[in-house]
Amino acid sequence: MKYDVYGIGNALVDMEFTVNDEFFTENNVEKGLMTLVEEDRQNELLEVLHSRHQDEIKKACGGSAANTVIAVSQFGGNSFYSCKVANDETGNFYLNDLKDNGVHTKYTPETAPEGTTGKCMVMVTPDAERTMNTYLGITATFSEEELVEEEIKNSKWLYIEGYLVASPSGQKAALKAKKIAQENGVKVAFTMSDPNMVKFFKDNVAEILDGGVDLLFCNESEAMEFAQTSDLSHAREELKKVAKRFAITLGKNGAILWDEKTFIDIEPYATSAVDSNGAGDMFAGAFLYALTSGHGMAAAGSLASLASSKIVSQFGPRLTWTEAKGVLNEFSETK
Repeated sequence: MKYDVYGIGNALVDMEFTVNDEFFTENNVEKGLMTLVEEDRQNELLEVLHSRHQDEIKKACGGSAANTVIAVSQFGGNSFYSCKVANDETGNFYLNDLKDNGVHTKYTPETAPEGTTGKCMVMVTPDAERTMNTYLGITATFSEEELVEEEIKNSKWLYIEGYLVASPSGQKAALKAKKIAQENGVKVAFTMSDPNMVKFFKDNVAEILDGGVDLLFCNESEAMEFAQTSDLSHAREELKKVAKRFAITLGKNGAILWDEKTFIDIEPYATSAVDSNGAGDMFAGAFLYALTSGHGMAAAGSLASLASSKIVSQFGPRLTWTEAKGVLNEFSETK
């Protein structure tokens, strides 16, 4: 196979800031969630931050699935990312950053369409929680046009970002990609991405999960929202109906996996959390890298837990190449 993971999802340039809880109260921002906003609203918040001499502490190409396929690449896998950016300065930055991180994609700065590239404000509070206000820009029109069918066929896994369910064209693209994958023996992984995606677009999530997926990623809140229960034990039984295997991340309590036969508890790694942005994306990336490298579910969960512990101890949703190699070395020493 040419690629280990073919990802599809939103393309957003992440701009990360540190804020306090008062900032949310004063500016009517809902803490702890991803909220879609118009460009004017995002610019309004940026002006407030800049007026306080608060500059971004990190800037990188992002989007949930982008963070995941970059992780796959940094650990040593081959990945492709289908996304949509514009031929503006932000879009050029995005494509170059993707390339620098070893990820293949369809567009180049010369072939990207006209429009405005999406941006995501990531606001991190002292409790390490991240709050996102996202202007989707051109990525809101992500569609089947962005798919490269031959590259899907030449991949071990298709990885679908849950945020696509908020867009009619993105939903269609996700369903088509899943169909191509399943018809060609490519395994399908889906991440729920955010509790709000499950809450407000549950029918779309259910449509993607119809017929099942090979692997599902979600956190505790998303699992219980999907199952309409406050009991995690009940939620995980419901997930068995839509996924052959799944991973439920539990934050500081590690994760729980289902491997088609039994539940596996994944212990957390001790860490000092400063920023939870990208933890779930890193978990999925490390997990998929481990699976495509011949490891089983338990080992994949262990590597994913280790990698996530490194991410939350720093600002930003990704590791450096050197840090990724360090994680793999540490993982090897524990086996």
